[in-house]
Parts: sequence; structure tokens; C-alpha cells
Amino acid sequence: MKSKIHPKYVESTITCACGNVVKTRSTRPKMNVDLCSACHPFFTGKQKLVDTAGRVEKFRRKYGDVVPAKPAKPVKVAKAKPAKVPKPPKAQKAPKAAKPKTEPAKPAAEPESK
Repeated sequence: MKSKIHPKYVESTITCACGNVVKTRSTRPKMNVDLCSACHPFFTGKQKLVDTAGRVEKFRRKYGDVVPAKPAKPVKVAKAKPAKVPKPPKAQKAPKAAKPKTEPAKPAAEPESK
């Protein structure tokens, strides 16, 4: 490993919004989180609602009702071209029949008897 290129790995304190404090090691000395294993519904089995609507209301109070931008121009739709109808396949010629052999088979020669 190259020296002097890696961040320092120090003691870290993770503080949750519920007040839970976890000590661990990380490259950052302090971290603040909204949910931890002590208050997350998956780990506790309790239903907990996270208020996201309050964020929208806070934004509206801060910035007021913003005038919406001009409505977007309607998108022009190109006329659909009629679909090309594929040509029917050409009729294929029937395969030629094999020619029969013109020479009759020779009979086997009879053995001579003495």
C-alpha cells in the first residue's frame, strides 16, 4: 500500500435523532442520522411515521406560493405512416423426384456343382 494517501481511520460518534449514541470507527469523527437500529420500525417492530409532509409545508412557508412556469408547449405528434404490408412468399417449386435406375439388378451367379 502507498503511504500518505489513505484517510485517517478514527473513533467516530454517530448520534441519532432519537438520542441514541453509537461509538464506532470511521473516517469521519461525527455523524448525525435520522433513524438508527434503536428507533427504526424494521428493528423495533413498532409503526413509526416519518413526517415528510412537514417538509413541504415548511418549504411553502419559506418561499410562498411560487408562480408556476409557463405551460409547456404541446408536443407535435407526427402522422403515423401506414404500415407496409409484407409481400406473400413466392411459391416454391416442388423438389424433383429421384430418377429410377435404368439398369436392372444382375442376378447372383449360380455356383458350379461337380
